Amino acid sequence: MNEAVIVEAVRTPFGRRGGWWADTRPDTLLAETVRGLLARAGLPGAQVEDLIAGCVSQAGEQGANIGRLAAMLADLPESVPGVALNRMCGSSQQAVHFGAQAIAAGDMRYVVAGGVESMSRVPMFLDVTLGQGEFRGFETLNPALLARYPLIHQIESAERIAERWQLSQADMDEWARESHARAWSAAQAGRHAELLPGPRAGAERDEGIREQTDAARMAAMAPALRPPGQGGVTAANASQLADGASAVLLADRDAALADGLRPRARFLARVAVGSDPVLQLTGVIPAARQALARAGLSLEDIDWIEINEAFASVVLAWQRELGANLSRINPWGGAIAHGHPLGATGAGLMAKMLTGLEATEGELGMQLMCIGHGMATATIIQRL
Repeated sequence: MNEAVIVEAVRTPFGRRGGWWADTRPDTLLAETVRGLLARAGLPGAQVEDLIAGCVSQAGEQGANIGRLAAMLADLPESVPGVALNRMCGSSQQAVHFGAQAIAAGDMRYVVAGGVESMSRVPMFLDVTLGQGEFRGFETLNPALLARYPLIHQIESAERIAERWQLSQADMDEWARESHARAWSAAQAGRHAELLPGPRAGAERDEGIREQTDAARMAAMAPALRPPGQGGVTAANASQLADGASAVLLADRDAALADGLRPRARFLARVAVGSDPVLQLTGVIPAARQALARAGLSLEDIDWIEINEAFASVVLAWQRELGANLSRINPWGGAIAHGHPLGATGAGLMAKMLTGLEATEGELGMQLMCIGHGMATATIIQRL
């Protein structure tokens, strides 16, 4: 098979919902990100053979195949097709997998894979709430499915994970504070070379990062879903709703070298798994094990672990189960600090992880995303 490599990877600064990107349409945001990607790589748009875009709430301004719309808005030739996919929170990581697989199969030489989500302009669940724009339970799902699986809100799943792995609110809050501290330190040091320019002056970092966190105030916060005193998952130890876009340029290694481009990383494992759809966020555990087995590696071999902080309980349960060194998990903070623009996060974390490996002279990175309805994606890359 041909060898798929990463040539370039970028993302926008992630903005808070209602913040920096609130006035920007998501199709425009993705198109500008694709432009920035190709400009950095020095690749003419005519050589791109597909644009694969992850997006979760595919309705309103994110409907009508935002992948193809972004390709046209980015002034790519009409010959460049585009597609939108939804593997929920793992959407743009899956876009990267699909692009790499097309290259490995010999079907394409250059693919742009990424994603976008404007949680300001397209409310979460808009595609499944009959246009109401807010979560109103699972009334649109098949009753036969609900009879088989008593599906629950992800916040409740996060609470059950905390209970199963004996994680207190104090444990989760401590990780949340660490996420902000790491993210602030990396941002202040200007380490995020993967970032494209923000929408205005001063937007050279992710908008949601806090320089300081108040432990007492966090401890006093009420649970996000459960009654007071009956849960520990709060807005402070869960990911922030956000807007953003990301894009990765994938290439056949021989083609990239022939065109004078520098391959930055190659793939050692690409995994997607299913898991318990009620507990739903624990798929990162088998996904990590499967990815390591496919790559012939142990966890100790991995220099950088990027696991999406949908909830602190997910990261901490994964760490307790696998015994990973905490210092290698999200070294520059995670979604609790920088936000989680659903369809953009996967490729965004890939760009962040590759930048981190280069900045620290690490070799191997593993990225993990927990996904609704009980799924997970995992990728292991090797820096070249």
